[in-house]
Amino acid sequence: MSSSPARRGQLFVVSAPSGTGKTTLAETLVAVTPNLRMSRSYTSRQARVGEADGVDYNFVSRARFEAMIAGDQFLEWAVIYGNLYGTSLVDTERIQSEGDDLVLVIDVQGARKIRGRGVPVVSVFVMPPSLDVLESRLRGRSADSEAQIQRRLEVAREEVGAFREYDFVVVNDEVDACVERLRSIVAAARLTLAAATPAAERIAATFEASRR
Repeated sequence: MSSSPARRGQLFVVSAPSGTGKTTLAETLVAVTPNLRMSRSYTSRQARVGEADGVDYNFVSRARFEAMIAGDQFLEWAVIYGNLYGTSLVDTERIQSEGDDLVLVIDVQGARKIRGRGVPVVSVFVMPPSLDVLESRLRGRSADSEAQIQRRLEVAREEVGAFREYDFVVVNDEVDACVERLRSIVAAARLTLAAATPAAERIAATFEASRR
């Protein structure tokens, strides 16, 4: 009797306006959830102080990034504030084939590109409690100029309506509570028929064998 196929990891897409805290949420979620890993994006921008290549991002030259685009090496890619960011097809396939789930922290346009490819994903949009709270977070988290802050707020106004395109919506009013909501989403997604079928088939096969 042939064995049932091994479990294939799922893709979880997390999007949010800049300053909402999506990266912190995803990193915390991965730390407390077994068999869940965080995708490491490629980017053409320079590493910031404290960032390390191969840890925070895969930092590559713009020419290298554009060559990867030409070679269709990205599951998705986008231009964000003048820099290129993308998710590697090879890296994603490797992690999924190993049976681990993968969190992609990407913006709205990147999520749309993945949907356009017909790739199965569980998508979550994280919203700030309000525009005022988002502005306060942006002003308190970095040394962005006033022009940069206003640009991020402008993009946020454009992106926030995209929550309707996602499977789930959560509000990041408090990090620990929001992470628990995200954990609930991951747990529920792992129990859908499509996700649970390989394990369920292995169990069902033992019942079939006992009848022979």
